Amino acid sequence: MTLEEQVKEALEKMRPQLQADGGDLEFIKLEDGGKVHVKLTGACGNCPMATMTLKQGVERFLKDTIPEVTEVVQAF
Repeated sequence: MTLEEQVKEALEKMRPQLQADGGDLEFIKLEDGGKVHVKLTGACGNCPMATMTLKQGVERFLKDTIPEVTEVVQAF
């Protein structure tokens, strides 16, 4: 399984938590070096807590699950 496939699979495991709050996320791309770009959508897209959700939730989960992930950033 490629790194990108691992990231997409892990993100699918997170989506129900975001969807429960009216939000969602979309995988955009994976850069060399493990930088993941995602787009927060729905309620998460314009929530003032979106940055915290991204860093404390999504990034932490991906880094814990896939050591090759170095950072998660919001794509607009």
